[in-house]
Amino acid sequence: HVQLVESGGGLVQPGGSLRLSCAASVDTIGRYCMGWFRQAPGKEREGVAGLDSTGTTIYADSVKGRFTISRDNAQNTLYLKLNSLKIEDTAMYYCAKDLDSAFGGNRDYWGQGTQVTVS
Repeated sequence: HVQLVESGGGLVQPGGSLRLSCAASVDTIGRYCMGWFRQAPGKEREGVAGLDSTGTTIYADSVKGRFTISRDNAQNTLYLKLNSLKIEDTAMYYCAKDLDSAFGGNRDYWGQGTQVTVS
């Protein structure tokens, strides 16, 4: 069983920055594809960024050039740096672990989420 615990959310002004963290309970972050997702009130959950076991990254068009996904294998932690934040980035942000090491698989574990509010 894998536990994922997010932190780092908060209230920030437009144009500001935050760094989200996702700590895993077991040796997971570097071995599997990991991702960040978000869900705003009344909207569907959407993928924000992904990082596979080779280090390849993917981003939603809405965050390209502003958000950066990264990991620290030694700390078993996944990060999401959010820069140039916009009001429309307001959402609950979740990290998730995939079943596989490459993109295209399904998620098998989710964190509880951390709230990002841009206002």
